Amino acid sequence: MASTFSISDLASEFDLTTRAIRFYEDMGLLEPTRAGPGGRNRVYSGRDRTRLKLTLRAKRLGLSLSEAKEIIDLYDSPRDTGVQLEKFLAVLAQHRLQVEEQMADLQANLDEIKAHQREARALLAKQMAKTAAKPADKSSAKPVAKTTRKPHAAATR
Repeated sequence: MASTFSISDLASEFDLTTRAIRFYEDMGLLEPTRAGPGGRNRVYSGRDRTRLKLTLRAKRLGLSLSEAKEIIDLYDSPRDTGVQLEKFLAVLAQHRLQVEEQMADLQANLDEIKAHQREARALLAKQMAKTAAKPADKSSAKPVAKTTRKPHAAATR
């Protein structure tokens, strides 16, 4: 007898929520049979388990769910595997270009951040050097009031 899995089994095995598995089912990636009263229980086959594993692998590679479904569906078809592999390679090549472009953008962003950091550090060092070299500024000190005592009127009489 072929192995079957409950939604909880797959959720636990792949560290997913049951909601995520139901979403993959809604997308047509999984096709469980129904069992129990009113067909409320989902029963996943070994094929569903494999399709889920391939879906998660495609997601890690950054493929969309529709791309993943297209590729996984090709493997289900009885056609020549050469066509399937060519399609897979084409999707991977396109995705690789996107990732390389993103990496170039991120590298440019990182270089710009580093340049701003160098500039800010240089300005800060210049400001600190000015402050350290500056003699005490007398104009900023509070003026000291000179007091001259006037002789008391009684003392002068």
